[in-house]
Formats: sequence, structure tokens, C-alpha cells
Amino acid sequence: MAYFKSISYMISHAFLMVFFYLFVTSRFSRRRTFLICFSSFLTLNLFDCFKLLLFPDSSLCYLLVTLVQIFVTQFTGLFISRKRDSRMLFMGLSASNYVIAGSVTASILYIYTDHILLALAGSVFVHLAILLVLFLRIRNICLRCCEKDTLKNWWELCLIPVCFYCSFSFLAFFPHTLYEYPNNIPGSILFLVTMFVSYVVVLRYVESESKRREAYWKNVMFESYIKGLESQYRLVEQSEKNLKILRHDMRHYSGMIDALLDQGQYEAVKRIAGHINEVVDENKVARYSDNLIINTILLEAAEQARAFQIELRLDVAVSRELPVNAYEFAMVLANLLENAVSCVRDLEPSERYVSAKIQCDTEHLLVDMRNRYEGEIVFNPVTGLPRSKRGEGHGLGMQSVLAFSDKLGGSIGCYCEDGRFRIVLFANMQGSERRRASRGTEAGSGE
Repeated sequence: MAYFKSISYMISHAFLMVFFYLFVTSRFSRRRTFLICFSSFLTLNLFDCFKLLLFPDSSLCYLLVTLVQIFVTQFTGLFISRKRDSRMLFMGLSASNYVIAGSVTASILYIYTDHILLALAGSVFVHLAILLVLFLRIRNICLRCCEKDTLKNWWELCLIPVCFYCSFSFLAFFPHTLYEYPNNIPGSILFLVTMFVSYVVVLRYVESESKRREAYWKNVMFESYIKGLESQYRLVEQSEKNLKILRHDMRHYSGMIDALLDQGQYEAVKRIAGHINEVVDENKVARYSDNLIINTILLEAAEQARAFQIELRLDVAVSRELPVNAYEFAMVLANLLENAVSCVRDLEPSERYVSAKIQCDTEHLLVDMRNRYEGEIVFNPVTGLPRSKRGEGHGLGMQSVLAFSDKLGGSIGCYCEDGRFRIVLFANMQGSERRRASRGTEAGSGE
């Protein structure tokens, strides 16, 4: 019996590591990820020898070794994951619950048939069936959840697999197993069905929440875009009106210039010419970039800065065709500029300025923004980004910036020194293209 349990657990451990290998966006190469998972598989089997073969009658050994195995399992998922946060912990805890079904199948078949090979074959079949269904149905959802900030906090969701795992373990394994109390088998099966149904509901909720947030940010971005277009239209309309007046008055200016030239009043002629140039410059529509979307967002930000008498120092080098999604990039700029303007608008007039260097081409993307600040800036210990002081429901703009950076494989740095705040977003676009192509290949293999 001990050897049967050991082989059954070995099968479960193997499928658990396969789940990690397939459903986690690893920070390592495929070969290294495989070696890490295989090492964890061997470690888990070694601990099984302690609790099943060396000390089979010790409940304390069983409990302690199981806790160590749980730690090894979850540490493996977090270690290989590209993002080591509550999302990956949820995936790891869920993986542990998925393999319970196959392990319990082996026990149930052995209890009713008393045939080891049939029980193990049934366990493998159930493991394969569950893995195939999960691979076809939820793998892409899991990968998207790992890539995006679908929910602000996954810690509450982690309680679901923890409660399921603990409840089922005490029902079917500890302190008494299904072999000792076979009457618990129907309840265990219903418990597993309830667990899988709950996971379907949770994942659908996560996916719908992701779509809702994406729709929200698209609406916010389009609203800013439309406001920017309205601002451009008003500027162009006003400029046309002023230039019409200037064209109407040009014959009077021409007559004055001719008269002044005849009298030799060259200084007066220069003043009139200077006045004409000033009128033309004042009615020139600003253009920061050849990309219409980016230019529109920057114009909207400039108008917002002027409303608070803030000097906006822009150094922009953004090409017409962008290597990134123009709407997402525009939303990032809008969020960062809005935060900077909000930070300085209540300062002394001499300190109301925002300096921004924005570059984007086929080789790299750089956003370097600086401004003065007063008071204390609180940073999120996980992301390293400023945390909103306005409480729950705020700070989503910085989450959007972080998601954009993660999508490109870029980096964000925030610095505070001598009353000056600086945030730098940088991404190597050539490296980003390779990573996106690699992710696309992996996602395609799951369909």
C-alpha cells in the first residue's frame, strides 16, 4: 500500500510540474525551466519517501513533510515566474488543487477494484483529461492574467484555493484517509465538483473584470483624445480668425510701411514688421509630433498646464509611425503629465513647471519626466511606483503605466531628491519585438 501511494503521489507531482511548465510565463529559458521543475519533482518524491516509507505511522511526520512539500511547490511556481506576486501564488495554489482529482481517483479505484495497475492507469487518465481541458480552455486566460494587471489585488482570491485544499485534505487524507473511511468518497467527489465549478466562476469573473478595465481605459483615452481634437479645432479656428484680420489689415500696414520708408523711418518699419511676426507666431498651431494621436494628447496636456499657469517644457521626438500601440502610449503620457500637473499646480509660481523628454522610435522608447513636489511621496513597496494619496479607487493611472511597461519588457524608475521628483520609463524596442514574437508563438501553441 505504501508503494502504491508513493507511485500515485509521484504521478500527481509530475502533472503538477507539467502544469507549472505550461501555465506560467517563465523568466528562464525552456530548458532551464524544465530542469527547475524536474528538480522540484525529485525533491517532492524524496519527501514522500520520508512520510510514506520511512515513517508511515507518524502523523506528525506526515503533517510536517506535507507542509514542506507545499512550500517547495509554491516556491517553484514563484521562482520560475516572470512576475513573483499574488497572481502567481494564486496559480500555484490552484495547480495543487487541480492535481488532487487525479490523486483521489487512484485511491477510489483501488478501494473499489483492489487492482493497483487499474487504479494507477485511471489516475493517469484523469490527470491527462484535466490537463488537456485546462490547456485548451484556460491556459490563455492564465497567461493573460500573468501578463496584465487584471485585478488590483489577488490576495483575497488566494484564499479560495487555500480553503479548498485544506478542507479537502482533512476530508480525504488527514488525519484519516479514504481507505480508512470509504464513506467519505461521495462527499469528496462532490467537493471536487464544487471546487472546479468555483474555479470556472472565478476565472470568468477575472476575465470579465479584465475586459471591463480595458474598456474603461479605452474610454478614458478616447475621451482625452476627443478633448485634444476639440482643443486643436478651437486653436485652428481662432488662428484662422486672427489671420483673416491680419490679412485684412495688411494693406494698411503696407501703406504705413511705404510712407515710413519714404520718410526714412527704418526703425518704425522694423517695429511694424516685428509686430506682424508676433501676430503670426501667436496664431501658429503648436505641433509636438507628427503622430496625430500623440500630438493631440500633448496639446491637451499643454492646455491643462496653461490653465494652472504651469510651464510645460516638452522635448519630443516621436515618429509618425510608432512601434507600439499609439493609443496605449498616449494614455501613458496623459497619465504621467496629469499626475505631474496635479503635483505642481499648488506650488509657488516660480516652481510650477513640468519638464518632459519623450522619445520613441524603432530602437527605443524613453519617457523622462521631472517636476517639483512638496510633502511626502509614498511608494508602493511591490511596484516601486508612487501610491495615490486619494485612497481606494485612485492610482489606476500608474497601474496602467506599469502594465504598458511590462508589456514592452521595459523598466520604470522613480527618484526623489531635493524636492524634485523624476520618473523614467525606458524600453528597448528591438528586444520588445523579440519578446512579443516569442509570446505570440507560445500562445499560438495553446490553441
